[in-house]
Amino acid sequence: MSIPLLEVTPKTQNQRVPGFEVPNEDAPQPYRFREPASQSDVQELIWSAYRQIFSEHLILEEYRQLALESQLRNRQLSVREFIRALGKSDVYRREVADTNSNYRLVDITFKRFLGRATYGKDEQIAWSIVIATRGLHGFIDAVVDSDEYQQNFGDSIVPYQRRRMEGRPFNLVTPRYSDYWRIQKSTSGSSSAFAQGRQYQAGDRDLQVIRRGIPASFLNMAQGILVPQMNYQRTTDQARGVAAAYTSGQTASTHDVPPPPTVKRTNVALPYRYIPTQPKV
Repeated sequence: MSIPLLEVTPKTQNQRVPGFEVPNEDAPQPYRFREPASQSDVQELIWSAYRQIFSEHLILEEYRQLALESQLRNRQLSVREFIRALGKSDVYRREVADTNSNYRLVDITFKRFLGRATYGKDEQIAWSIVIATRGLHGFIDAVVDSDEYQQNFGDSIVPYQRRRMEGRPFNLVTPRYSDYWRIQKSTSGSSSAFAQGRQYQAGDRDLQVIRRGIPASFLNMAQGILVPQMNYQRTTDQARGVAAAYTSGQTASTHDVPPPPTVKRTNVALPYRYIPTQPKV
């Protein structure tokens, strides 16, 4: 028996209020599958779906779902089923689901599939229970089959951000580099505290970050990786002395090498002696 979705009180947001603004470049541009549709129109609709769901404005070759594209072109899939399949793909799981906590996964999925942000933490908690009980595929099915999706996009419209008054578009929000992702990466390496068999203490990670920024620690690290330099001038002079000893018939021992010339200190007169005298006539 599945757990029913918890009731959430919606907050007042822009997408729930009819707008009276003048259409401009920030106005949403819905992509609809109309019949008859040319191949260029279908291709533009496919790219818009990739941009919205995968957040890729320059789609990578490995992210393309060629089988789904073919079924959409042949009218075997509706736009809604195409969006559902993109949410269940390995790309969405690897790039979005695996890099976030369930709370942030709910928020990002709502932004990309429903065109709005979540109504606070309560809605994120309610839908995270759906992820925990039904998995990612069951969560995507619940979102795409919801009444909100049907009322706003139906079977032939690619989801879009319904209202955007400020900030970046939802599909430009990267799923990585949040606190959850950074902590997960910092504890997944072989040199982490968990790999060494000990637990992190409170504030331990903050102390490590602070210690890395101390100039003395950086200088000690830099001195440890410096390569000792060679005095090439002195080495060249020694080689020339050894070669000269060989040519003169002497043995090539270290005491046969002529010592380096010494410079004696010269007596310097006071500057008064250098004052020019009266020139002779």
